[in-house]
Amino acid sequence: MVNMEKESIESARFMPLASRDVNRNRSQVSRGHRTSGVTFRNGFYAGLLVAVVLGIYLFRLWQPQRQIELHNLHLLEQIEKHNWNAVADFVGETYQDRWGNDRKLLLERLPQVFRALGQTRIDATGMAIRREADRGYWTAKITIQGNGELADFIQNRVNTLDAPFEFEWQRGATSPWDWKLIAVRNPALEISDYTP
Repeated sequence: MVNMEKESIESARFMPLASRDVNRNRSQVSRGHRTSGVTFRNGFYAGLLVAVVLGIYLFRLWQPQRQIELHNLHLLEQIEKHNWNAVADFVGETYQDRWGNDRKLLLERLPQVFRALGQTRIDATGMAIRREADRGYWTAKITIQGNGELADFIQNRVNTLDAPFEFEWQRGATSPWDWKLIAVRNPALEISDYTP
């Protein structure tokens, strides 16, 4: 039996070559024989299509109006969640508002106010976005719902305002998604009796 295996191995080495009449060119193979549909050309076009779709998506995503809208919505979500570290990431170093808040004071006061509101829900209606040079303005009527100890007082103060809030955003120098909040305005909101 060992001889037979050895003999078959040796005979396999001396198998005759395919005849020279066999056509080895794939382009001339009959259409009835199916080959794999994945070729370099198909892969290239598929990759190109994915790159174009991704490019269009990112182009639309990074438009200033879209970034201003997303930044404002994410800021309000983080305020609702009382995630003050994330809120701090949205607020620019040059933040100033008409109530005397700079960045540091705003980030100290927000947790105090929203702690008094308890679990919070912030709704924005009538949103409008405008852009001027490297600044963007998000305007909307904001209503607040809460269940904390001062919720009724704060809700009555904010929800009854006729004037909308305006959030001013400034574009950073590096990336199309780098926008920072630099001011909040509402001419009808008075906070003169607030003492920290």
